[in-house]
Amino acid sequence: MTYTTAEGRRQLLDALARAIEEIGVALAALGEAYELLDEQTADRLERELFRPVQSAYGRAQRTYTGFATRHDLPGRTFEPATQGAPSTGVKGFIDGALDASGRADGELAALQDSMLPVEVGDAELRAGLQEVRALIGELRTRARELVRTLGR
Repeated sequence: MTYTTAEGRRQLLDALARAIEEIGVALAALGEAYELLDEQTADRLERELFRPVQSAYGRAQRTYTGFATRHDLPGRTFEPATQGAPSTGVKGFIDGALDASGRADGELAALQDSMLPVEVGDAELRAGLQEVRALIGELRTRARELVRTLGR
């Protein structure tokens, strides 16, 4: 498929925006899980899951905005994701966060595999994508360890 540089950059930003929205869903779910936990477990969730996702969310938004600005493309703001019902439970919220972060990682992996970041992107964009993927990449392992100790 052929595309102009402008079309490629727009496709790139659209894919990045979808990933950012999914990371926002993960962040909201982890925030809800935090509220349902005792203080010690909540602190662990914050340290091991929430902070990396929060960092990924911020880094992805900065990557989006920076790329759009450098190439005179329209930017956008990302609204916080809606929060779920407390009846979902801690494990349900964590599972939801893992699903959303997995979708975000899949979107970013597909973007990187598409070669758009090389063909129409720049070094700063590629570094941002790599950093975001690194931040959410270990989430499933960390979450598994946390969930394993719930209720003990």
